[in-house]
Amino acid sequence: MTAPILSVSGLNKTWPSGLQALKNINLDIHRGEIFALLGPNGAGKTTLISIICGLVMPGGGSVTVENFDVVRDYRRARRLIGLVPQELTTDAFETVWATVSFSRGLFGKPRSDAYINHILESLSLADKKHAMLRTLSGGMKRRVLIAKALAHEPRILFLDEPTAGVDVALRQDMWRLVRRLRDDGVTIILTTHYIEEAEDMADRVGIIHNGEIIRVQDKRRLMRELGKKELILHLREPIDHIPPRLERFGLTIGDAGKSLLFSYDPSRHHDDVAALLQQLSTEGIGYTDLDTRESSLEDIFVSLLKNTETPTGNSHHGVE
Repeated sequence: MTAPILSVSGLNKTWPSGLQALKNINLDIHRGEIFALLGPNGAGKTTLISIICGLVMPGGGSVTVENFDVVRDYRRARRLIGLVPQELTTDAFETVWATVSFSRGLFGKPRSDAYINHILESLSLADKKHAMLRTLSGGMKRRVLIAKALAHEPRILFLDEPTAGVDVALRQDMWRLVRRLRDDGVTIILTTHYIEEAEDMADRVGIIHNGEIIRVQDKRRLMRELGKKELILHLREPIDHIPPRLERFGLTIGDAGKSLLFSYDPSRHHDDVAALLQQLSTEGIGYTDLDTRESSLEDIFVSLLKNTETPTGNSHHGVE
């Protein structure tokens, strides 16, 4: 396996108030992947990103970007990173072109009108390049932030809640751009409250809770290992209790007794469902129809958080 483009090792951060924001974070990010960092408010997502981007000093541990330490080799490490923050921080009286061009120069890149034009066109900002930022909508301002972050041609792009407050059409445009960037070899790390976006976009998912990484895994493998399917049986006659010989299936009654819900492991789907249906027949319980529902990433996320109310540390460095 090739060396990670970003490596976080034993990272800690305690604020002056005594709050420990990060606890022994270990995380490797693979070159060219889309990595989604999920966690509730206050979990440590923004603190982690801020340390990686050199905006906050770590309390302990290390972060390297292409083997450049973000503290000792700050300038070389930072040139490799583009950051799109949550806040719409722009100079209201600058034009779009000026603010994006300035950001490129800030990182020591030579002037390239062709490249700036390319970014603005990719973000549907070409017709706004001479507009003052104060005249733009919130969604357009967020596009400008992405253009600024891409102006110096970074190899890693952080998107911190990039679609917060953005309309659906704009959100879809952004994700098309993200996929194109990934295809061009840019590594994307995103935080989002829209878990369906992470499910749709990410190659791997990391879950952070109370300052600890509690799971890092390939999204498909995570869905396969922790995802459950639910079988919903619409009953011919309502029932008010689960017969004793059906208790082993862990059924729940729904819809005022008109349905039975059965959660099962998809890998054992045929054995478990067949056994249930046979036992229903034996009990004389008929059904008129059945539906299935599969766990979403949100279901898995909520389940993991419930199971880690008192985390005991993490050892997820380089987890697949």
